[in-house]
Amino acid sequence: MAKRCELCGKGPVVGRQHSHANNVSARRFEPNLQAVKAVVNGGNKRMRVCTRCLRSGKVVKAGPSKAA
Repeated sequence: MAKRCELCGKGPVVGRQHSHANNVSARRFEPNLQAVKAVVNGGNKRMRVCTRCLRSGKVVKAGPSKAA
């Protein structure tokens, strides 16, 4: 499964980690993806979105219906 946000397209980026002895090795910075049920086109859909999209309100989470 791809580590990519389904809304904004944020994916892994590469960088380097440095030890105290200045040894350098490659590493990947993964996006913080969460599996949520979201309302899309009037229906519920399971999506993997980053926490930035969740916090900014780009995702409307699907909750229990309040039919009384």
